[in-house]
Amino acid sequence: MERILNHVQPAVKKETGRVMMMTGIGVILMWVVFGILHLFMPGKVPFDYTIFLGGIAGGAVAVLNFFFMGLAVQKAASAVDEDTARMRIKASYSQRTLLQMLWVIIAIVAPCFHFVAGIVPLLFPGTGIKIAGIFHTKK
Repeated sequence: MERILNHVQPAVKKETGRVMMMTGIGVILMWVVFGILHLFMPGKVPFDYTIFLGGIAGGAVAVLNFFFMGLAVQKAASAVDEDTARMRIKASYSQRTLLQMLWVIIAIVAPCFHFVAGIVPLLFPGTGIKIAGIFHTKK
C-alpha cells in the first residue's frame, strides 16, 4: 500500500486527508440527526447498526471517489497533450460515477445498510469543500 502512495503527490494526499476529516464530521453529524429523529419518531426513523454501517461505507466511498479524482487530475497534469488529459479526466469521471451508482444500488438493496445513511455521505465532500471555501481566509 505504501508503494502505491509513494507516487501520489503531496497535494492529493493532503486534500484527501482534509476531505476524509470533513466527511467523518459529516457522518457523525448525520448519526446525531438520526439519533434525534429516532427519539421523536422511533417508529419511522431507525437507529441501529444499519445506520452506522451505511454511514461508514458511504463515507468511505465518498472519500475514495475524491482520492480517485485527485489521482486522475495528477495523471492528466502529467499528460503530454491536452486531448490525452481531457480523455483521462472524462474516463475518470465516468468510472467514479459508476462506482457511486454501484454503491447507491448496494446501499438500497443490501439489508445491512440503511439506504439514506449510505447515500447521504456522498454529498459530504462537496459540501465540506464549499463550507471550507466560505470560511477560508487568504493569507
